Amino acid sequence: MQPLATEDTRPKASGPRGRKKKRGNRTGFTTGACSAAAARAAAAGLVTGSVPARIRCRLPNGKEVTFAVSEGRATKTSAHAVVVKDAGDDPDVTNRARLTADLRLLPDRPGEIVLRGGPGVGTVTQPGLGLEVGGPAINPVPRKNICENVAEAGAALLETHGIEVTISVPDGEKMAKRTLNGRLGIVGGISILGTTGIVHPWSTAAFRASVIQGIEVAARQGQDTVVLTTGGRTEKFVMRELPQLAPACFVQMGDFLKPALDAVVENGIPKVVIGGMVGKLVKMAQGETITHAGRNPVNTDLVAEIAAEAGAGEALCKTIREANTARFALERLAEIGLDARFLEILGRRVIATLSARYPGKFRLRVLICDFEGNKMAEVRDA
Repeated sequence: MQPLATEDTRPKASGPRGRKKKRGNRTGFTTGACSAAAARAAAAGLVTGSVPARIRCRLPNGKEVTFAVSEGRATKTSAHAVVVKDAGDDPDVTNRARLTADLRLLPDRPGEIVLRGGPGVGTVTQPGLGLEVGGPAINPVPRKNICENVAEAGAALLETHGIEVTISVPDGEKMAKRTLNGRLGIVGGISILGTTGIVHPWSTAAFRASVIQGIEVAARQGQDTVVLTTGGRTEKFVMRELPQLAPACFVQMGDFLKPALDAVVENGIPKVVIGGMVGKLVKMAQGETITHAGRNPVNTDLVAEIAAEAGAGEALCKTIREANTARFALERLAEIGLDARFLEILGRRVIATLSARYPGKFRLRVLICDFEGNKMAEVRDA
């Protein structure tokens, strides 16, 4: 059973004399999951007149989790609820953030759910993120998850009314200063994120050890191929593409590219497949050994160089160089039919970079998917 997302589940920060306790591998919850839980609790309050102290919420991955709810209040036409984020072990800057949902009825719009961003939720100011410019930085998966939970909890009201949902984060603008949001063109607050609802402590020693262990298991089973992915969507993608491989071949490495490849070499596995999206692959091509977004930003000079090799003109390359994301480049190149060529060159750059680091140690193949997990390109070493 999933733990309650309450303050009591938070790991203690330190031991005697301020010594930090050893961090574990306890998962937490995303800003998107906490927003959905707050919205569901407020919707329940709209229906019953009282916001519950705990709410069972369905995550994007289909699991149901019980969250503690605070500041719950409701009237006949509006409701308010807060869920405090528990990020698990090795929490990020949004740990303890108060994800807040304010709902109000829309009398003349039956069946509609309107989602808005309030204070502390960033505003998108540039293309390239897959979100509407000028709209709230609420990513597509949490957006859908929030609306689905409100639709379930508020079904009785939606027969005759619409519901407006406003997600806000007190101190979100302050938190955002410790993220890369500004570089990505997101201003005024944090992003509401999460593709599964679960936060994995990617940067902990325990998770790094689990990546290495997964590769060791594949080697012990006699597998000659290991498939490395950066997250859940890319893993599902490569599993669909490579159904002939045993489950042990698939290892979610998160951002730990170097530890994973070191383990591949140490265990003598001759074939490596990397499944990824454009942003992470640019990080690999530029030589990053840890591909976390909080590390060095995407090298847009490299992205522009690859775009030029793919056939993009000087003006477009200048725009790409001045942008903040690899996704921006891919979208612009897709408009002129150069996205496939761009991805092929990118895949070859990844192979060249990693082959230079591990000369003759393994054969490499790169599978590239879009942000919905659909295949876009495949590149093999010579």
